[in-house]
Amino acid sequence: MFKGLREKLKAFRSKVDEEAERAVKAEESKVEEVKKGERGGKNKIGFKQKLSALVLEREIIIDEGKLEGILSELEILLLESDVAFDVVEEINSKLKDRLIGRRKKIGQKLSDLVVGELKDIIKQILDVNRFDFDEYIKQAEKPANIIFVGVNGTGKTTTIAKVAKRLMDNGYSVVIAAGDTFRAGAIEQLEEHAKRLDVRLIKHKAGADPAAVIYDAVRHAEARGIDVVLADTAGRMHTKKNLIDQLGKIKRVTKPDLTIFVDESLAGNDAVERARMFNEAVGIDGSILTKLDADPKGGTAISISYVTEKPVLFVGTGQDYDDLVKFDSQWLIERIF
Repeated sequence: MFKGLREKLKAFRSKVDEEAERAVKAEESKVEEVKKGERGGKNKIGFKQKLSALVLEREIIIDEGKLEGILSELEILLLESDVAFDVVEEINSKLKDRLIGRRKKIGQKLSDLVVGELKDIIKQILDVNRFDFDEYIKQAEKPANIIFVGVNGTGKTTTIAKVAKRLMDNGYSVVIAAGDTFRAGAIEQLEEHAKRLDVRLIKHKAGADPAAVIYDAVRHAEARGIDVVLADTAGRMHTKKNLIDQLGKIKRVTKPDLTIFVDESLAGNDAVERARMFNEAVGIDGSILTKLDADPKGGTAISISYVTEKPVLFVGTGQDYDDLVKFDSQWLIERIF
């Protein structure tokens, strides 16, 4: 997981430290010139702050010139790792604010400072508006109605089954609503998962009104005292206005407690753009990223959290029902770095 990004970060750190070492030697050379009076009094005044830091405190002041090349390298690294362009710009801006004017002890690795601040910035992005899914379900008025949205082929149906398994393992009763009445075979696929998990499935005929299916599932849950409704919806492209409008109708009719966007980590910037559009069009409360185990880059979670300002709740790490990991920003950062 994230092997490609880790290798790039290792090379980046080595390059940063090599350049920093050359910069230190250059500063020390300038100090020697000043000491010998070779630069003249006028230049001594302009050089005073750096000279004081280097000679008296054995520190280097990080200026914009030292960071320019480093941040350019970091920008390329992040873009190649599926971090969206506007997210990269935000990260670089925050790194400049945190590092320019900061003092670094001679012998202290500049890469440690840069990467330390980078970790903290990424953590802040990933933790924006974060909430604990398990605690939310515990406190929610029952039945909690959760709908899942996204495009076809990203693992949405399997993810619903994984969430159902997790909820049942935690002692909750579940009913699944087959709200994807559009795609051929979607109802049958969800029905197979329901049989394996021994969960009740509420379905109508293919082509039926999905809002009606989900509404019936909620009424069923209310009548039977079931804790959670997990509702599938038709996978749709975010650019198809009529299908997006249908999602709006589903939300108006069924009044879901949570709307969760599902996409695959491997989709990179495509997933980021889809998350942005779904959030703007219908509103989402969080995301689940599938196939994280096959993702060599790792930037999708960072970008989706940034552009939607909503948390990643879970990640899929395999095909089994138990292969659903509750997302934790520190967990991701430790694996990236």
